[in-house]
Amino acid sequence: MKLNVTIDGKVYEVEVEASEPPPERPTFSTAAGAPAAAVPPPSVQKPANGAPVADEAKVCRSPIAGIVVKVSAQAGQAIQANDVLVVLEAMKMETTIPSPVAGKIAKVLVDNGDSVQAGQVLIEFE
Repeated sequence: MKLNVTIDGKVYEVEVEASEPPPERPTFSTAAGAPAAAVPPPSVQKPANGAPVADEAKVCRSPIAGIVVKVSAQAGQAIQANDVLVVLEAMKMETTIPSPVAGKIAKVLVDNGDSVQAGQVLIEFE
């Protein structure tokens, strides 16, 4: 497949060889709508304390490393899929973390100003 790429106003024609697409992973969008990093695969996802999580479907993990600037979720709150739970800042860009599921929040594990790592559990669901 041939593509035209423009760099500093100059057009370059490049040839790209397409291979089998990688398996789909969940992605999140930043506040500006640009895609953010995907969540690491479950084999490398661990909570901050290193203990395994009993049910991955009942947690929301951080897709990126950053600083918590806003926690919109509260323990006991009923939420819908895609409701904003947390807003993170990384490299002066804000990333909203939506709820992956509808349900009820059991625990909020972060607070404003906390540093989080990619893959760290932010929220636990009932």
